Amino acid sequence: MKERLEKLIAAAARDLFSIDTSTKLTRPDENFGDYATNVALQIAPQLEKTPREIADQLQLKLTETLAEYCNNITIAGPGFINIKLKDSALWDQAKAEFARTASGQKIVIEYSDPNPFKILHAGHLYTSVVGDAVANLLDSTGAAVHRVNFSGDVGLHVAKTIWAILFYESDGKLDSDIAWQKVQSLADKPLEEKSNWLSGYYIKGNAAYVDDQNKAKDSINDFNQKIYKIFEVNDHNSSLAQIYWTCRGWSYGYFDKFYERIGSHFEKYYPESGTIELGLKTVREHIGDVFKESDGAVVFNGEDHGLHTRVFITSQGLPTYETKDIGLLIEKWQDYHFNRSIVITANEQAQYMAVVLKAIEQFAPELAKASQHITHGSIRLQGNVKMGSRLGNIIRATEVLDSVNEANTALNGKKDDRVVLGAVKYAFLKQRLGGDIIFDPAESVSLEGNSGPYLQYAYVRAASMLSKTESDTLPADNLQADERKLLLKIGEFQEVQGRAVNELLPHHVCTYLYELAQTFNQFYEGNRVIGNDREAIRVQLVRCYARTLKTGLELLGIPVIDKM
Repeated sequence: MKERLEKLIAAAARDLFSIDTSTKLTRPDENFGDYATNVALQIAPQLEKTPREIADQLQLKLTETLAEYCNNITIAGPGFINIKLKDSALWDQAKAEFARTASGQKIVIEYSDPNPFKILHAGHLYTSVVGDAVANLLDSTGAAVHRVNFSGDVGLHVAKTIWAILFYESDGKLDSDIAWQKVQSLADKPLEEKSNWLSGYYIKGNAAYVDDQNKAKDSINDFNQKIYKIFEVNDHNSSLAQIYWTCRGWSYGYFDKFYERIGSHFEKYYPESGTIELGLKTVREHIGDVFKESDGAVVFNGEDHGLHTRVFITSQGLPTYETKDIGLLIEKWQDYHFNRSIVITANEQAQYMAVVLKAIEQFAPELAKASQHITHGSIRLQGNVKMGSRLGNIIRATEVLDSVNEANTALNGKKDDRVVLGAVKYAFLKQRLGGDIIFDPAESVSLEGNSGPYLQYAYVRAASMLSKTESDTLPADNLQADERKLLLKIGEFQEVQGRAVNELLPHHVCTYLYELAQTFNQFYEGNRVIGNDREAIRVQLVRCYARTLKTGLELLGIPVIDKM
């Protein structure tokens, strides 16, 4: 509706004044109308007339042009044009489907990206929730959205974990046969216990590497080479390789179990080990024109582009994260031939990704142009201490969910995983991407504040009303003031959804749903629905409201509950 009106207003200005203009409608205070435009003020300087003169002419023209949709067009102030929609137009707006503007496009969205051999922390939960919501928004446009996950199954963090397993399980002998026996003894343990066991050894290995305990640094660097060698020779038989493949499998199994718990799903995992060959080949092909050799390493001189220089191949001939990311982007292109590639990470990756994309731009500008990097803040511990798996002072992803489960049970008297997910996801998504979040479990489960459970309960309440009636008539006119106010708010959803899609910011949907629920509560406080002589109209209002609320919750990845 809004876009249709904007086009008609622009056409009217063109007919009257032979001028092309971009018309944008805004929502004024409800006392002035449903929409307002300042088009008269925009074009007045070009026509050398006062905005009021132009508004007067436009008012007459629009009264005729918009007669199908509007029943009152007025002028306010120096030349603002206010528009009031007919009741029938409000119903049409509330029932309209979101435009499938991206049908035929392919979008690859990569997020979560946990590393095997390390714990899933709250940051992974956050980026998974954000990624799911952004992917849902893109899905709503009609695009073919491919959700993928990039995981670091090789690299120094793996070497630290493997080294620590061997060192501590064989009393410092680094005996892979003894360590392999220990790994085998854990076969029947739950996946979470295995994951925690690996994470504990990663923390030990990292501490040994940082402090160079027992000359660990050189030894771990040597293990890093050995793990890359496992892939080079396709080793699945040596005790070291069996430790690696078994522990890697535990990690991926745990990831799948966790994603199932939070309602995430991925079409494909891209392990770093699978992007090495293509990344190295690409970088080496462009030594001289894009990359250069420096002290035995291969680097990209970011300073030439206002960025910083980064190493892509180490002096030992090993690929860095940067080279793996080059291989990843090319592989994603080969797999999907995408129109857009979106990567979601924490804020600290912003400069890193800027360098990687700038390097790619030098030899594959079309891939760089189609790529977008979105960043978000971090989840922080009490006292504003940021979690980090290197130090061990982490908030585990499962601990966030468990703490909310406890808070919900204490407040509402029963356990419900759907409410827990609603609480966590909404608490994360209601804040604009970019800033850090200090998470409060008790606040997240409140049924009285701006929370996920509050919105879930709002839907339950509407569904309960609808279960008590079979009214199916949709009257078009003669809305009362409170009815009209609610219907106008319902009709705003598509505009909000469009803004969230264009900006890839789910918080717009959160803000709107909370406002919508409040508007409905205000309506219901003064207007009986079932058993009222206006039941037919009001039931349809509730039906439109419930459908909109459900659609919004689904976009956010929040479970929709019929009963609580």
